[in-house]
Amino acid sequence: MGAAEGESEGCCNLLYVLLGVASVLWLVRKIAYSTQSRWFAWVMHFCTKDIFLEIEEVKKEHFASMSSIVSQDPALRGKKAIRILEIGVGTGVNFAHFPEGSHLVVVDPNPHFKSYFEENRKRFLHLEVEDFIVTTGDHMEAVKDGSVDVVVVTLVLCSLPSETIQATLKEIQRVLVPGGKFYFMEHIAEFDLKKYWWRRKLQHVLTHWIPVWPFIFDGCCLDRDTLPIIQQAGFSSVHAQKYHAPIPNIFFDPERPNLKGVATK
Repeated sequence: MGAAEGESEGCCNLLYVLLGVASVLWLVRKIAYSTQSRWFAWVMHFCTKDIFLEIEEVKKEHFASMSSIVSQDPALRGKKAIRILEIGVGTGVNFAHFPEGSHLVVVDPNPHFKSYFEENRKRFLHLEVEDFIVTTGDHMEAVKDGSVDVVVVTLVLCSLPSETIQATLKEIQRVLVPGGKFYFMEHIAEFDLKKYWWRRKLQHVLTHWIPVWPFIFDGCCLDRDTLPIIQQAGFSSVHAQKYHAPIPNIFFDPERPNLKGVATK
């Protein structure tokens, strides 16, 4: 009888321990998700403080053709300036590559980026920020039809559900002037499976089996192929290139397969 009581008491104690651990994990998870937008903004601010020259050279080459765009806004055209809308602006990591005198309208759903954004923009006096709109790319009603010459999206589409990507691309076409340009840069699923098959496996594991990447980076999917979605969105032309980005940090190696391109409305 005593042995049975002891065993029963031991089972109860184990149950209490398991319930306690489960409660702590639930609380940690709740706090992490409830504060995710705040700490994600800090994480991205921390990750983008260091400038990697090889990556900046890729961006410089990609955005260089913006300097030849002539605005359809008479006032801006007179100043030899253009209006750029950047979706998912974050801290403003692309500012260094926008043409002199550009007018910016920026969109980001995370309000906690704004303080980092404001701090960064002080370094780029050659740009004029017209508005910071807290919204998502598929709900840009505050931006007028045909009002921007260029739309820029970098490392954003990887974090959106496929239906939201399609809605965002429709909004991009709506706000662009006729003949306007959509510049995109995204990391994508590994495309060289003969040489880097292991990276595709790793991308899948970190996105689906052990989904730490979506958790840390606000829904980011490592194994998405974005190009077909853009090609089927209704742009008059899409010129794109897949390449392996010169990422110096081994932690971000799963993001090495990249896509860059320009689509025309």
